[in-house]
Amino acid sequence: MSKDKGFVTEITPQGEDFSRWYIDVIKKAELMDYSPVRGCIVFRPEGYELWENMQRELDRRFKETGHRNAYFPLFIPESFFQKEKEHVEGFNPELPWVTEAAGEKLEERLAIRPTSETMFGHMYAKWIQSYRDLPLLINQWANVVRWEKRTLPFLRTSEFLWQEGHTAHENEEEAREETMRMLDIYRDFVENFLAIPVIVGQKTPSEKFAGAVDTYSIEAMMKDGRAVQAGTSHYLGTKFAVAFDIQFSDRSNNLQHAHTTSWGVSTRLIGALIMVHGDDRGLALPPKVAPTQVIMIPIGPPKTREQVVGRVDELYKDLKAAGIRVRVDDRADLSPGWKFNEYEMRGVPLRLELGPRDMDNGVVVLVSRATGEKRVVAQDNLVEEVQRMLDEIHNNMLEKAKSFKEENFKALGTLDEMKAFLEQKRGFVEAGWCGSEACERQVKEET
Repeated sequence: MSKDKGFVTEITPQGEDFSRWYIDVIKKAELMDYSPVRGCIVFRPEGYELWENMQRELDRRFKETGHRNAYFPLFIPESFFQKEKEHVEGFNPELPWVTEAAGEKLEERLAIRPTSETMFGHMYAKWIQSYRDLPLLINQWANVVRWEKRTLPFLRTSEFLWQEGHTAHENEEEAREETMRMLDIYRDFVENFLAIPVIVGQKTPSEKFAGAVDTYSIEAMMKDGRAVQAGTSHYLGTKFAVAFDIQFSDRSNNLQHAHTTSWGVSTRLIGALIMVHGDDRGLALPPKVAPTQVIMIPIGPPKTREQVVGRVDELYKDLKAAGIRVRVDDRADLSPGWKFNEYEMRGVPLRLELGPRDMDNGVVVLVSRATGEKRVVAQDNLVEEVQRMLDEIHNNMLEKAKSFKEENFKALGTLDEMKAFLEQKRGFVEAGWCGSEACERQVKEET
């Protein structure tokens, strides 16, 4: 039994040290490892498959709304950043620069991409000539580099993966519609694919994206009561169009500057997923994003092993054919209890157990990672029962996360009440704001 319990005892309890719990879980579940470069991580297959599943679903949604994928260079000339003052001031502290190549000093420094508004702006000025060229709706899947002083795997790293959409429109109304449309796509994706409830709102002027007119975001509450910005969408007005001369002939044959937007989510979503749903047993992954949705474990004495494993393989093929992400663990040198603990720690949503008695009765046992519920179901109805239970697990995880958010979200009337609340526990506070930066600064300093 001591070996069976090892998976849990090696994870720091959330209530003892949440940050330590987080690191323990992502290391033990083999989602990542530290690279030799400061602030950078290696995505191991278990972690990268989470991103692949998110990418696949988001990409489908982007294409359904008329966006197409392209790829832009990693290196950006320094002069591009000088064209939009707010933008360069916002990103300059985080920029790594390439100054030499092939043993020679470069004539102009090149920034390693922190975001691509400037590169898109340069190219859009070449591609957009007439209102007939609009709207231009392009998305890029890429890596970006922001040289962070304090890093935390997935949440804040010097290099990370993301998508960035950049669009150009005839007028403000269409650009603002795009800004809010993409924000709502993010909201729906995070809530209904990742089972994470969010708050949708507008960033204050001091918190908006460098160079934006308005920035909107979705914010998710972690189990330690902190917020993670889960996605952003920016209305850029004509700022970048003026800076990069993105002009077009309008319907009256007059020259106009295009209105542009940008929007993005990143591998930070993996960190949010872990911290919203995980518990002291480890990961708990919503079925829609989980790399493995069902783990099949044959059980029983050695004399029945061949027969049981044979039936497991047959049921595996049925589940696989139905599009369910399923794996079999038929390792004979590990006990069923050890495997149960391992896959609970890895967050696999559903466990399927099959032993000789189950074989005789024509049933299997299904166990939910989210609730611990055990359900005995007929093998003849296995595919339907698994699909039904996966849907139930998703809904349960979403409702549980919603309840946690609501329990830790208070409407308060004064700064003193806010301070008292945050001294007792972390969470979200809804409060009035006069709109002044001085008051906003005071709240930040005192809380």
